[in-house]
Amino acid sequence: MTGAATLAGRRSHEEPFARQSPLCDTLEVALDGGPGALEALRGGRPVDRRDRVTSLLALCALHTAPVAALGDRARLQGHPVVAELKDRLETAWIAELDRVEVPEGDTLAEMRALATRDRIPDCYRWLAESATWDELVHFLALEGGPDAGFDDLVAACQLGLHGSAKLELATNYWDEMGNGRLDHVHTILHEQMVAAIDMPRIAPADQPTEALERAAAGALLATNRYLQPELLGALGLTELQAGPRCRMVVRAFDRLGAPAEAYPFYAVHAQVDPLHGRAWLENAIAPTVDELPGWGPRILRGAAWRAQLNTAFFDVAWPIVRQREVRAVAT
Repeated sequence: MTGAATLAGRRSHEEPFARQSPLCDTLEVALDGGPGALEALRGGRPVDRRDRVTSLLALCALHTAPVAALGDRARLQGHPVVAELKDRLETAWIAELDRVEVPEGDTLAEMRALATRDRIPDCYRWLAESATWDELVHFLALEGGPDAGFDDLVAACQLGLHGSAKLELATNYWDEMGNGRLDHVHTILHEQMVAAIDMPRIAPADQPTEALERAAAGALLATNRYLQPELLGALGLTELQAGPRCRMVVRAFDRLGAPAEAYPFYAVHAQVDPLHGRAWLENAIAPTVDELPGWGPRILRGAAWRAQLNTAFFDVAWPIVRQREVRAVAT
């Protein structure tokens, strides 16, 4: 697989995060100004990867953010200038993602192999075995949890599916919804964990570019209907890998004496995600590929993209967290 450094270029942790973002700044002003102000975006180009991904996050928000939060921006979702800019930025990003080596062969076997290849990155073993409390909290704040926005992504992924594939995604979604119990909804459990460990909310300007790209990838796939096979693969890989990683977080909680309220979010994923991953493969991907064989390579393509984005993020996030601790000790 193409190395993260090749795709990422210069490492984000070697640069200040809040750099000038001319296109994104212009976009934010234009979205608040309404249809007439969007003309300023024609032909606009990002100055770098960070400017591109922050712009894409703002554009994808028009499709995915709560309407109440968007306000008048919501009516600009299909504006021709917005659509052209979004497509142009996404096309450039996809061309870079396509440098990633995609496995070939049986879809289910290759999905399992891809999930196993980096099932527990070194940074999670470090969390479980030696990270300090501050390092753990800061890493989790950057990580964002194994399924940030996963429920909405599953809802988008099931559009147009049928039979066992649609049923499996519905079952997965209902589990995200706590099987009908509000206090078991996964986003509620995450909020409970955040409060229990006093986890900071890290503003996008303070996150590395790799973290922003990892967050934007789901929206990239979910807001483009033609990328549904890639979305099915990316979400499946997430389910296959989340369980073992969450077990490492639970071990870190045990070692460092985390409060009881911190446990449920990661504990439930440690327990159920391996089951979800297996069911996603057998009940969603397998019947879909049987019916639509051409989707197999594209499902693997989406999974490979997700794996590469994860690797790039972990390679950058771990040093950031450790360097932060070193700076704290030094001062």
